[in-house]
Amino acid sequence: MGYAAHRAWTAGAGSINPRTVEMTKHGATLYTIQLGLNLIWMPLFFKYMRPVAATVDIIALTGVTSYLTYLWSQVDEFAGYFLVPYIGWLGFATYLCVSIPLVDCVAWLT
Repeated sequence: MGYAAHRAWTAGAGSINPRTVEMTKHGATLYTIQLGLNLIWMPLFFKYMRPVAATVDIIALTGVTSYLTYLWSQVDEFAGYFLVPYIGWLGFATYLCVSIPLVDCVAWLT
């Protein structure tokens, strides 16, 4: 994530194309938002035991990161590629976030 951010910012912030500069700045805002969503997820899930709120958070995080990947791939192709494994991880983490509370519900019902 950090290297993707570095590449996108380095390639886009100094560009002479105003559209590229705008996409870079928008991507930097999205990057900050996804960091915040990522930070919020762990206490929601583990400390406060709010699986529904954590699931909403991680789905929002995946959406923001997917759009960030699209934007930054327009600025620097490799910056977009470097975020693809993170999106894969978010997909797996979303699966776990949804399925663990379901397992608890099934155990409670039996």
